[in-house]
Amino acid sequence: MPAKRPPARRPTMKDIAQRAGVSQSAVSFALNDRPGVSEITRDRVRRVAEQLGWRPSTAARALSGEGAATVGLVVARPADTLGVDSFFLQLISGIQEVLAERHLGLLFQVVEDVGDECAVYRRWWAEHRVDGVLVVDPRTDDPRPDLLEELGLPAVVIGGVPDTRHPGMSTVWADDAGAMASVVGELYALGHRRIAHIAGLPGLAHTERRIRTLRAEAERRGLSEVRSLTTDYSDSEGAAVTRRVLESGAPPTALVYDNDVMAVAGVATATELGFLVPRDVSVVAWEDSALCRMVRPWLSALSRDTVEFGRTAARELTALLDGGPARTVQVPVPRLIGRESTGAAAGL
Repeated sequence: MPAKRPPARRPTMKDIAQRAGVSQSAVSFALNDRPGVSEITRDRVRRVAEQLGWRPSTAARALSGEGAATVGLVVARPADTLGVDSFFLQLISGIQEVLAERHLGLLFQVVEDVGDECAVYRRWWAEHRVDGVLVVDPRTDDPRPDLLEELGLPAVVIGGVPDTRHPGMSTVWADDAGAMASVVGELYALGHRRIAHIAGLPGLAHTERRIRTLRAEAERRGLSEVRSLTTDYSDSEGAAVTRRVLESGAPPTALVYDNDVMAVAGVATATELGFLVPRDVSVVAWEDSALCRMVRPWLSALSRDTVEFGRTAARELTALLDGGPARTVQVPVPRLIGRESTGAAAGL
């Protein structure tokens, strides 16, 4: 097991004083914009503070050494796709439930990409904003674990797999590969040989696991007309990709969507094109939700307790904050609930 690197040290007023050649009281006066120092000294202190990456603490508790009483959650996804994503709404609900019990706040931010997310972590660390973070959407080539280890911020990765490279970081995960295998097995038993997977964002670890599993299951069963197409999780892209595959020369007889929103949009698009669900094409949604039971036909879906998923992640983070060891926790495999949108392939 690799040796754990010591966490980076936050620059202090003492560091600034030594670099600027002034007293700590002068640094305090300069950085808090109080009288008692000349403008030349004030400017010099501020320049040194900027060079060292110093940031003021934004939490009174941090000033007394008690911590920020807040944990952070950053989501690097298109903001317009989050409002309709039932997974994140339920996940945050479970997280907040546990944090409220501990009187901990949740600092939430949406950013454009992982680079921006890393910048947020650095700023939160420098400003003493959070005591730990919850990390979502693990990437196949992910810079965040190394950064959080460097900063010494306790972290729980939600949706990752066990990571021996970062033994101080907890992981809460579900077996996406097992879930995809169960979907392919069910569709194969119904006679489907042409399957299209309308996947989520490329580069996400769970997206890649699902794609790899689909390919492996197809190869194992001798299926040559199986493919995955990535999207941004939105209803618009779900509809556009559905239209493209159904208008192809050999349209699939089954569609597997990586969320409920795309599945609903896919059913509407299939109907518009003259396909009947499930007579002509079967549909499976990855995340079960009320939305799956508000359309006709009701959607077959992979179901899991996402609220409990959030609770579990929050409990693991609070355990780290209490000084407990890092752990890897696997939640139950999502199970397929068959409803009206899946049936035997046409011709059987």
